[in-house]
Amino acid sequence: MHSKVAIIGSGPAGHTAAIYAARAELKPVLFEGMMAGGVAPGGQLTTTTEVENFPGFPAGITGSELTDKLREQSARFGTDIITETITRVDLSARPFKLWREGADGDSDKPDTCDALIVATGATAKRLHIAGEDTYWQRGMSACAVCDGAAPIFRNKPLVVIGGGDSACEEATFLTKYASHVYIAVRRDVFRASTIMAKRAINHPKITVLWNTHVIEAKGDGKVLTHVVLQDAKTRETRNLDVSGLFYAIGHTPNTAFLAGQLDTDDTGYLLVKPGSSLTNIRGVFAAGDVHDKHYRQAITAAGSGCMAALDAEKYLEELEAEEQEQSAGKL
Repeated sequence: MHSKVAIIGSGPAGHTAAIYAARAELKPVLFEGMMAGGVAPGGQLTTTTEVENFPGFPAGITGSELTDKLREQSARFGTDIITETITRVDLSARPFKLWREGADGDSDKPDTCDALIVATGATAKRLHIAGEDTYWQRGMSACAVCDGAAPIFRNKPLVVIGGGDSACEEATFLTKYASHVYIAVRRDVFRASTIMAKRAINHPKITVLWNTHVIEAKGDGKVLTHVVLQDAKTRETRNLDVSGLFYAIGHTPNTAFLAGQLDTDDTGYLLVKPGSSLTNIRGVFAAGDVHDKHYRQAITAAGSGCMAALDAEKYLEELEAEEQEQSAGKL
């Protein structure tokens, strides 16, 4: 199947790109994936409970409901949504080639496109400790900014796992809502920058638990009530009463399927031309958390999806003009 624009990814970036491309009569095809990156179609947003900071929903909305509405809107304008995962691409020549999971061998026929928008996001790293399957989104999260203001966490003790800048930033952010915040650091020093570490250590509502592993999440079967800590040196264990656990151990950009064909930074995030969605390959664009390692919010992802669609539309217009000039030159 050939399309003018193909979009890989189904979060706010992918669907916003689809909405803009479809309204521009580009008839986009969106591959939403099937448990790509270990999460359902809709991406990381589907793992968030209440979303209270996305404009237009004054009463809030769940992450799953928001992704459903985004999908419904992109489909309404004519986006062809395919619930399959792209596992291999060839960007060496146009049209670009895309292979679906289970049909990505050398003898399998690929889908093709003139312009490609990569909006595959980034997956939050998790430790998968005992009890995590039970209490994920019932007191456990990987995004303090997304979930920290939820009623379940307000005026309650919380724990953040991590030792870098993200852990310090998220712990500091959570002090706005929590009664107290603990940071569990597996070593006896922070990896964070000096200024961020000092800010966390000196904060009156933050306690740093050095040489500490969180090894289990426990609760009443409905919500998290405490975690089990283990001393990294003595291996002794103890309980810590908390109503929330937040992972702040980084993200993995979902770029492995690109096999190094697009330029990335040293952690795998796609690089784009500043102020645009343009990658190092003409006709290939990046949107959302797959290139944004700083903000990582649904609203910023949606904005970059808009940018990618507009950049793709402009590229296709340029491509058409170039082809017309070439045809005229042959006459």
